[in-house]
Amino acid sequence: MLEAFKALANPVRMQIMRWLREPDREFADYEPIADRRVVGVCVSHIQARSGLAQSTVSSYMAALERAGLVRSTRVGKWTHYRRDEERLRRLADAIGEQL
Repeated sequence: MLEAFKALANPVRMQIMRWLREPDREFADYEPIADRRVVGVCVSHIQARSGLAQSTVSSYMAALERAGLVRSTRVGKWTHYRRDEERLRRLADAIGEQL
């Protein structure tokens, strides 16, 4: 749980998680490489939307993945990310039990 809190403590990573909640709406300006609901959002689209350097976005996404908040899928040369909704539900339940 602590790793997830650390990952979400960064405001940009938190914003990315919000964007990934509704990928079709939040990334409508970007032509999908694959089905966003199945494989997620291409890291290049996350990078473009955030305006951050590719290396920064990759680092942020790696932190979210290590925390178990997102899952990655390779499609050709591109990495796509989607929220791990089951893990997020378990985290929310654990928070409720702790408070």
